[in-house]
Amino acid sequence: MLYQFDFCPYRRPFVRPLTTSHGNWEVREGIILRLTDETGRIGWGEIAPIPWFGSETLEQALDFCQQLPPQITTTDIFSIPATLPACQFGFESAWEGRKVVGGRWQVAGEFGLKRKLPLPDFCKKSSYLLPTGENALQAWQTPWQEGYRTFKWKIGTATVETELKLFNQLLQQLPPSVKLRLDANGGLSESAAHQWLRATDEVGMVEFVEQPLPPKQFDSMLKMAHQYTTLIALDESVATLSQLETAYYRGWRDIFVIKAAIAGSPKRLRELCQAYQLDTVFSSALTTTIGTQASLQLAAELSNPQRAVGFGVNHWFTGDEETWLEQLWNNH
Repeated sequence: MLYQFDFCPYRRPFVRPLTTSHGNWEVREGIILRLTDETGRIGWGEIAPIPWFGSETLEQALDFCQQLPPQITTTDIFSIPATLPACQFGFESAWEGRKVVGGRWQVAGEFGLKRKLPLPDFCKKSSYLLPTGENALQAWQTPWQEGYRTFKWKIGTATVETELKLFNQLLQQLPPSVKLRLDANGGLSESAAHQWLRATDEVGMVEFVEQPLPPKQFDSMLKMAHQYTTLIALDESVATLSQLETAYYRGWRDIFVIKAAIAGSPKRLRELCQAYQLDTVFSSALTTTIGTQASLQLAAELSNPQRAVGFGVNHWFTGDEETWLEQLWNNH
């Protein structure tokens, strides 16, 4: 089958910079794409690379899109190389999501997350990303009232002594039923990672510590996974499907955090998760609603239902997304 192919790059600033051990991230960039098949069905997709996680760059994704002809085939879609994992996700999810769409864009009607899943249910099933540092001490209160019961806090952005002090203050404030996730983005030293894991072993509120060390220190994290009772989750170490499979074969049996939007082929992702029975937590790559809805579809199929997915990130953007997407596409 032939598909009419069109695409549009975007830049979407965060409300405030997202600070991680990789630095400050101020603007989300990506590409919206549309496939229209011979019967008029339309599928929307999103290519949203995060190169420091191991995906292609935005420039590489744009080059790929610009080199494609206006009409592509199913073979073209499923022949995208693994070196372009965000492109694989964007094209395959658009292919899977083809629907009859009449009239104008209607993004929210097609892809609107909270129109499909009521807000209270969404909050219970998703973790809320807190700001770094001491701002987290107050930032949990409103989302708690909205129904969130799992929170993620970024660590590794200040000294371990400073953050452990804030961690203890945060624990004193949070209701005892909260589950707290600590995400280092690979930014801890081995000694700091041991300090954190000793501290988390002493409390019952930490669900897991995410990516304490850089991916190259896989063996050290594997040893820590056997040394402490606190679970460890890999994120940057398993950003793409080839990395995920390698980690599994090297013995990883704790948690796999999956950012589907940069992992690669959804078809291949299903095969791996089902074959290996992985303990997975699907997490946002800070995409628009288009990429988020496609990721959540995979999460509904493959994520561990006992763990909240990591999609409580809408507060990092502002404005009416439906209007913004319509204007973006109509003006491209």
